[in-house]
Amino acid sequence: MEETVTETTEAIAPSLGFQQAARHVWDVLVVGAGPSGALAGRELARQGASVLLIDKATFPRQKVCGCCMNAAALGVLRAVGLETLPDQLGARPLHELLLVAGQRRVRIALPSGVALSREVLDAALIRQAIQAGASFLPHTAATLDGGEERLHRLTLRCSDWRICVKTRVVLVANGLGGGLGQHGHVVEPTPVHRSRVGAGTIVDEAPHWCRSGTISMICGSGGYIGLVQLEDGRLNIAAAFDPWFIRSAKGPGPAAAKLIAQAGLPQVNGLNEGAWWRGTPRLTQHSVCLAQERLFVIGDAAGYIEPFTGEGIAWALWCGVAVSPLALEAIRQWTPALSDRWVALYRQQIGRRQWASRLLATVSRRAALTRAAIEVLSWVPSLAAPVVQYVNAPLPVHFN
Repeated sequence: MEETVTETTEAIAPSLGFQQAARHVWDVLVVGAGPSGALAGRELARQGASVLLIDKATFPRQKVCGCCMNAAALGVLRAVGLETLPDQLGARPLHELLLVAGQRRVRIALPSGVALSREVLDAALIRQAIQAGASFLPHTAATLDGGEERLHRLTLRCSDWRICVKTRVVLVANGLGGGLGQHGHVVEPTPVHRSRVGAGTIVDEAPHWCRSGTISMICGSGGYIGLVQLEDGRLNIAAAFDPWFIRSAKGPGPAAAKLIAQAGLPQVNGLNEGAWWRGTPRLTQHSVCLAQERLFVIGDAAGYIEPFTGEGIAWALWCGVAVSPLALEAIRQWTPALSDRWVALYRQQIGRRQWASRLLATVSRRAALTRAAIEVLSWVPSLAAPVVQYVNAPLPVHFN
């Protein structure tokens, strides 16, 4: 009988005392417990490394972006033996993408994918890491202070507590706007000029036109919004807006309502009244540092291009798996070649894939071009197949 994963709303407790963390020299300290960091922690712990996984948040946490996993993301989970995890968590299968611009719309078939709230996914991956042997400290921030021979030294902060920990390798996985201070320098991605900002919310009820199994994407002047039903029936709404559009609409809720109205669709109940909106930094960012001595930058912290149908989580999960062999080598002995290998691997696998998202983001900024593209696709939907296949193609996770 297949084991069932039971997710609760109870906070994931620290797996060790805060002071205990300072008494141990860790093989790997993972800063950020999202999908990339948690999966990296799991894979490294499974290989026998001592892993300390930290995050400034407590889990489960509400997070409105990244609730869709495409075929590539599911392939990464399959490669590490977690292929049944989405089903065990109640994820909803995704079958199609509905594109809307003005009065034009088209439905595009998706090869596979699921919708799953980040509060459930992230918590499950952290529990997987803990079960594999990683130690976990929530509500904990880190600063990279410097190092000594073969070790990094970091200050961890939790409420009024401060401790110093030592580790052989650091994985920076603390997402958009993250970073680690180091002697006045910051390891963090740099926003791209004119990049959009993200915003999102979750409402209790989905309108009739936003049916289960469909990602609905509404494009208009000023940005786009994506809507999808989660595993519990709630509606996740994630948006990418031009900053001026949010200002002119006087908030993300009114901005989303304006795009829905432009498309001639019925409004979503609760979109403005009582909706809890969460914003993000600029969505398109480039990392100025993917690796340095005994340190690797992974996930969103390594750079980000506006994603559309679940590829963002695929990139994050892939990073967590692909960096693990390099981190294990770095634990044993650091060589500059490890840094070069991670940069080359990341650019080959993720940088190359991001062209599709970059192309779609460029098209979406031109309302007339977007409407024309959807008009053409409504007559010949097969024209979208190459892009859909490309962003959903398997990501290799085993390397020689």
